[in-house]
Formats: sequence, C-alpha cells, structure tokens
Amino acid sequence: MSAEAVAPREGVTGPLEQFRYDDKIVRAFTLATVVWGIVGMLVGVIVALQLAKPELNLGISWLTFGRLRPLHTNAVIFAFAGNAVFAAVYYSSQRLLKARMFSDLLSRFHFWGWQAIIVSAAITLPLGISQGKEYAELEWPIDIAVAVVWVAFAINFFGTVARRRERHLYVALWFYIATIITIAVLHIFNNLVLPVSALKSYPIYAGVQDAFMQWWYGHNAVGFLLTTPFLGLMYYFLPKAANRPVFSYKLSILHFWSLVFIYIWAGPHHLHYTALPAWASTLGMLFSVMLWMPSWGGMLNGLLTLRGAWHKVAEDPILKFFVVAVTFYGMSTFEGPMLSVKSVNALSHYTDWTIAHVHAGALGWVRFMTYGMVYWLMPRLFQTELWSRKLMTTHFWIGTVGILLYIIPIYAAGLTQGLMWRAFDASGILRYTDFVTTVNTLMPFYWMRAIGGTLYLVGAAACLVNLAMTWVRRPASYEQPLQQAPALARTYADQPLPPPRVANVANVGKVLDVFAQMRWHRHWERLPIRFSVWVTIAVVSASLFEIIPTFVIKSNVPTIATVQPYTPLELAGRDIYVAEGCYNCHSQMVRPMRHEIERYGDYSKAGEFVYDRPFQWGSRRIGPDLHRIGQTNTSVSWHVRHFNRPTDTSKGSIMPRYQWLLEERLDFSAIPPKVATMRKLGVPYTEADVEQAEQNARDQAEQIYRKLIAEDGTYEGSHLQDKKVTALIAYLLRLGTDITKPPPEEPISPTMEAVATH
Repeated sequence: MSAEAVAPREGVTGPLEQFRYDDKIVRAFTLATVVWGIVGMLVGVIVALQLAKPELNLGISWLTFGRLRPLHTNAVIFAFAGNAVFAAVYYSSQRLLKARMFSDLLSRFHFWGWQAIIVSAAITLPLGISQGKEYAELEWPIDIAVAVVWVAFAINFFGTVARRRERHLYVALWFYIATIITIAVLHIFNNLVLPVSALKSYPIYAGVQDAFMQWWYGHNAVGFLLTTPFLGLMYYFLPKAANRPVFSYKLSILHFWSLVFIYIWAGPHHLHYTALPAWASTLGMLFSVMLWMPSWGGMLNGLLTLRGAWHKVAEDPILKFFVVAVTFYGMSTFEGPMLSVKSVNALSHYTDWTIAHVHAGALGWVRFMTYGMVYWLMPRLFQTELWSRKLMTTHFWIGTVGILLYIIPIYAAGLTQGLMWRAFDASGILRYTDFVTTVNTLMPFYWMRAIGGTLYLVGAAACLVNLAMTWVRRPASYEQPLQQAPALARTYADQPLPPPRVANVANVGKVLDVFAQMRWHRHWERLPIRFSVWVTIAVVSASLFEIIPTFVIKSNVPTIATVQPYTPLELAGRDIYVAEGCYNCHSQMVRPMRHEIERYGDYSKAGEFVYDRPFQWGSRRIGPDLHRIGQTNTSVSWHVRHFNRPTDTSKGSIMPRYQWLLEERLDFSAIPPKVATMRKLGVPYTEADVEQAEQNARDQAEQIYRKLIAEDGTYEGSHLQDKKVTALIAYLLRLGTDITKPPPEEPISPTMEAVATH
C-alpha cells in the first residue's frame, strides 16, 4: 500500500483524462515556510535573550518582550507551520486525488492573502495592537481576513476533492479535512468581538467564559494546526521517503477518529485550580489522559512504517528528521496528558515547564517534520539535485543539539520555579518571599536556552542556504509532466461487507466482528461530504457539551455584589496593560493553594471577572501574580518609579523599562467609545456614564496625580495626569479590591462609585 495507491482504482470509466499538477504554488509555500521559519526563530532568540538581558530591547517600545513574544508565537504557528501545512496539502492532495487544484486563482489568492495576514501581524503586534489572548492576538480586521482566506482554501481543497479521479480518500486527506473544518469553527467562535474602532475591539465573552473559550481555542489550535495536518503530512511523506507502505490501515482509522473526537474536549485542563468550574477542568483532564492512546497510535503507525527500512535511517538525513520528529511527537503526547493531571499541573502551571513542553513539540515534532518534508520536496520541486546533502546532515545534528540545549535547561527551570514557589521553612513560613529570588535563580537556565535557540536558528539558516542554492541550479524552465487518469464512474456499488469470522456466537458478536474488520470505513472514504459531516459532528458535539453548561448554568459564575465595572480611566489603563503584553509575564489568578494565598492574598473568585474583556489570567509567571496588587501596593509613586526603572523598586528584576508610558499622552477622547461598546456588551454603564466618560477619566487622573505629589513632591510639574502611566496605575490600583468593599446599600452609578473609592 503506497501513499498514492492505497487501494485498486475502483469505479473508473471512459478514456484517460489528461492534466498537469500545479507545483508552482507548492514552491511558493515551501519558500515562505523556510523564510518565515527564520523570522519566527530569530524573534524567538531575541525574546529569549531579553529574559536574561531585558535592556536588549534598546528602550524601544515595540521591541519589548511583552510585544515580541506574541509575534514569535504567531510567526511560528501561523507563518512557519501554516505555510508548511499549505505546502504539504497542495503537493500531496493533487497526487492523492489525481487532480490539479480546483482553481489556480484561489491558490494564488490563498498564498498572497496568507502572506499579507502575516505581514499585518508583524506590523500590528509590535505596535501593541492586540486582542490580548494567546494565539488569538490579531485584531478583528485581520481575523476577518483570516476567515476569508481560510474559506478560499477550503473551497479550493474541497473543489479538488469533488474533481478527484481516485475513488477513496487516503488517510492523509482525512487529517486535512479535520484541520480545515475544525480551525474554521475554532477561529470564528473564539473571535466573536464587538469593534470599538478600526483596530480595537472587545470580545463578546467575559471573564470565566472568555477564559474557557480561549483555551478551547488555544489547545485545539495547537491540536488542529500543529498536530492533525502534520499527521497527514507524516502519513504521506514518511512512506514516500522510506518507500514503504503505512504500517496499519486499521490503526489509521482508530487513530484518526479517536483523536478528532477526544482532542476537542481537552482545552479546560489549561485552567486547573482557576476560577473555572471544577467540573469543566476535570472533564478536560479526563479527556486529555485518554488522548494519550490515539496519539501514541499515530506515533507507532509512523515508526512501524519503517519496519524493514531502518537501515535507510542511518543513511538518509530526511528519514532522520522524520524519525526524530515522530519520536518527539510521542514524547510530547505522553507529557501533555501527564501535565493535565491536576496534581502534576499544580506544580507545572505558570512555570517554564510548560514552555519546555511546548517547544519540545514545536522544535522536535513540527519543525523537524517540516524540514524532512522540505528536503524531500526540494529536488522534486526544483527538478535538480539537492545542492548539499552534507549541509542537510549538518542541519539535522545542529538542530538536534539545539533542541536538547533549549528544552533541558527550561525543564530544569520549570521544576526549580515550581518547587521554590511552594517551599516553606521548618516554621511554616514561605522560604522565598521575594518573587525576584526565583527569577534570579533561573538566569543560567535562560542563557543556556538562548544558546540552544541560537544553534537551532543556525540550522534553520542552513536549510535556507540549501534551498536557495538548489533553486539557483534549477533548469531554465520547469517541466510540467502530463498526467493521465480515467475519470470516476458516475455510479458505483460498494462491495458487500465481509461475513463474520466467528461462528456459534450471539448475533451481536457477529455484528461486532464485522464492525471490527472496518470495511465499512471504505464506504465513508468514497463519500467526502458524509465524511466531512461526521468530522463536523464529532468536533461540534464535543465542544457544545462543554460550552453550553458553562454559559447557561448561572452557578458556574456566581456574582459578587461589590464587583462593579471599571471606571473609564481604569478601562483605558486595562487596554494599555493588554497592548503592552503584560499577560505574557504576569498572571491575574491566585489559585486556592496555601503558598499562593500566603504570597498574594485571598484566592480569585469567578465573580470578580464578570467585566473582564478580555480575561487576563495569563499562562506564565515571569513576574508575580497581580490580581491582588490593588490591595498589597497602593503607592502611586512606587508604580511610577517601577515603570520608569524597575530595578529602582525591585532589585534584580528583569522587567524592561517602560519610560514611554511616562512620556506618551493618553487619548482621553478615545475613552467614551470604549465605555459605549462595553455598554452594548451588557456592562451596566448608564448613558450618563458614556457621556461623562472623558471628564470622569480626567477627574480620576487628577486625583491619582495629586496622590503622587503627596507621596513624592519631586513629581510636581511632571503633568503625569495626562500620560498613559496614570491610566495603567489606575487599573493596577483597582485590581483585587472589589471583594474588600462593603456591599452597596443602594444602587448608584457604577462609574461614580468606583471613582469615589479613589
């Protein structure tokens, strides 16, 4: 069974039809893959170096860690991996379906549209234009563009399926179908927002619901953009490179359907011990643990495909890339379910352990699988020999060493963080009360990480050199071989199901035996519409089972009477917090654990976040949790000095300077539309609150400025009441304070009530 001939060509008729494959689009996506891979890795190395040396941002606002980290993740996931997926789909689908892509125009629109989206992300994210949710930072106009381009891709793919000359769909195509459908569902429903302006919006979800939707999206964006399409890639290119059939057709079926159905449930395990209802995170944990089985089914199917061909691995660097990639897939898909177990997650969450886990999958599985594919494609796309096989081998070894030098120190850093945070001395007092102590302990690990990442970047550069030099050696014009294949018959009768292989058993046993032979799946494979409908049902039904109770059952988010909407100035300050990417370093979620309560204060409640759009719980602590900062640090002058030069207030801090916040003027006129938009989303502002928003914001800014002067007279005449730093400080002073207030005796304007507290 080869990747392109998994079964006899059943149901063909008539004369041979002639056609040519479109490899021009594959060349374009392959080149984009390698180039954007360099860009994404380069940004990754820069942010890694900034963890050890924060002044490397050169005092430039758009080069800070908080703004570049989202650029790094988007470049790696959507620019590098996305283009790799498209290259794989466009190359393999044409050959598996025996048909040219449905529309050359759609192919070109897809390519240039996707590159324009990437460039838009590269411009907006460093400028602080962000939705503030991991892997979903792009603002609403770009989200619409993503949806349009993705629909064009789907039409092109399914149009090609409709024109196919192969009756049955090969396993790689199953994974492509699952990717196209699920990413569309995830992207649309996680990015439902109400625009404020051309480049600003607020999500329709708030607090706990927003957190749930984000990690339903975030986990499955990884699953259905970095897993399922790369499994499709594995099922096509690994057998091709090894010249061996896929190990097991039945295992492919079990792998696919169990993965597609189970994966979509697992997102809530990212929110253990948070304000998310415990039933939701427990459900996510259970399905995450179950996810280990289908994941390893795919790994074994890939590795066992090499049976009888292992001697080739020693000789062929392409197979080396594939073998290491599949091995890392197995390691990551064992570790992922392990990290979802609550007792393990209690230690690992918010630490660098998660970062190590993610990069083991990204660098080992996704990138090595991609590079194996790229090297296999180069001679075929450019119709010449690979420029340097030796350089390809060098890339493999540099990359492998780079992965190990990257992830091993970060695993050590993560364990160190988790253990130091929860350490108590013999008298029951926190051993490391100052968060910076933990940060300084990790510095050697951060330097080692940067070295490993740099090595990996060097390997990626070697791939670009090899591709460029191979391209230089291309022929003056590419050959476009004429393909021939008969058209499919309009009518087709399935072969009858095989008889049961057992006798003298109950009828149900015979039915189960026929089912276990899985010949019924051959029928589904020739019906792409029905196949796609079942994929959609599997994905949507699992999603709704979790989403509906989270939104409908009010007890999931108990309200707190003293929790009021943000004042206009606090709302503006929160937007600055989001724009600066503070959530990349700070969490806003005190978990119900003794060491966290001792360090930060009372644990966070679901009702405290009902007006938070977007939620800002974070997923990593490079700095301390901030959810109770309004209770523990009420000094305006401390915050001003901290933003201007963090080491003045926190010796050893690796937070960069934010001196531009003390220099850039706050646009008070932009605040009323924000309040109005929040009102449309159900936040209980009155019409008067909207009309008076600008003046209320100015009044509160003046109050904070007067408090600053009272604390430190040297700021007299600084006019900081008009600067962004004052709005941000207003927001920080509000955090965590609502639950300390007495219940209101009578309803008053929420805006004026909050202003009065200052």
